Amino acid sequence: MSLLSEFLHITQDWRDVFPQQRTFQRGVRQALSSLVCLGRRCLTRIVWTHGGQDRSWSAEYFLHSRCQWEPQQLFRPILKQALAYCPHRLVGVALDDTRLRKTGRSIPQAFYQRDPLSPPFHVNLVLGLRFLQASLLVPLHRNAAVGARALPIRFEEVSRVKRPGKKASEELQKQYKEAAKQKNLSRSFVQMAQQLRTELDQAGGASKVLVLAGDGSFCNRTCFAEVPERSVLLVRARKDAKLCFQATPSGKGPRRFYAVDKFTPEQVRQDPSRAWKTTKIFYGGKRRKIRYKEVAQVLWQRGAKHRPLRLIVIAPTPYRKAKNKKLYYRDPAYLLTTDLRSSIKPLLQIYFDRWQIEVNHREEKDTLGVGQAQLWNATAVPKQPVLSVAAYSALLLASLQAFGAERGAAYAQLPKWRRSARRPSCLDLITLLRKEMVEQPALLAPFNFQITNPQLVQAAAA
Repeated sequence: MSLLSEFLHITQDWRDVFPQQRTFQRGVRQALSSLVCLGRRCLTRIVWTHGGQDRSWSAEYFLHSRCQWEPQQLFRPILKQALAYCPHRLVGVALDDTRLRKTGRSIPQAFYQRDPLSPPFHVNLVLGLRFLQASLLVPLHRNAAVGARALPIRFEEVSRVKRPGKKASEELQKQYKEAAKQKNLSRSFVQMAQQLRTELDQAGGASKVLVLAGDGSFCNRTCFAEVPERSVLLVRARKDAKLCFQATPSGKGPRRFYAVDKFTPEQVRQDPSRAWKTTKIFYGGKRRKIRYKEVAQVLWQRGAKHRPLRLIVIAPTPYRKAKNKKLYYRDPAYLLTTDLRSSIKPLLQIYFDRWQIEVNHREEKDTLGVGQAQLWNATAVPKQPVLSVAAYSALLLASLQAFGAERGAAYAQLPKWRRSARRPSCLDLITLLRKEMVEQPALLAPFNFQITNPQLVQAAAA
């Protein structure tokens, strides 16, 4: 069993996504090349990786601009096979948006948006695309001493509505305001949540509860109003959100639904009458003790209206920069969830595992160069990054099926500063994949994949 054979076995289910056998082969070729490509992931360099530098490159571009295929369907076989690693009732899915920088002014979906890496005292703008990603949180820590692995199962472009010019008519201004209400990040979150619930049922998880874990940008009335059935929302809330309980019925005065007395999550954290509870969560390579407070059946009038919620307050985590230094504390966390019945421990574990989607974003951009392909066609721009992310997700799943969760002898020897690594990194997987592609060319023959780049052969032998 090898990593390459497992990857090709997973991508065999992509045949139904593409209309023809040749487009299927071209899609798998580009997916493999985007993983093992050296340098910047331009489409021409991806073509050079699989030996197509002496052939016409038009068909490689037409795969994204003219060929009719639905890119989100590439994640269906990954979700179906990865569901076996989630045996419990709650299935965690992390959702977050990410930005792919662009420089071309002819890309219709690109727009100026806030740079998340800008300093707090000076907000910078960046031109690029915005994607909404969903990653399945595979709880590997249940059977091994490694953290959870996030497998991308959705990567969808969510561009904003273009604002009309100053001289636009009132009718155009009105149409823009209505379109902006229907096409925004929160509405895209709701639509993706409904699609994930449907695909989870089709993959054999109809009896499981889908836990949608998001950050504070999804803690609003739009997301709370349309939670799919057999799904719960777990999001981070503001510390000054105005919460209350349901009013006690009385015979005097008009009937009220919301109690008059309001409180905030920060007040709950500082309230000495509410005792702290403790549980153990796997985080940072080992199980750690977490302190929390829980308040059930709370109402958020402005955000969730009549829907009852559960407030979870997580105490700040102490840490030391050195053994002989003083204790520092990180910021507390305030969570709101629509799940009123499940145990608190699996919900907290899913929230802590949500950080793995940030690892996905880092590896997709820095290691795999997602978004570096220079395309300007309106159809091709959102499709090519999805193919690269689907290849990345298939690679992560193939490593689990071939070698398990831990880092075994199949991978290259670690450098001295990484001797304590327990699970393979994305670079470890790519290094092993390059080596197997050079050693097993027969597996690549059906896809007309020829490694003629001497630099790639040298990198595989290193």
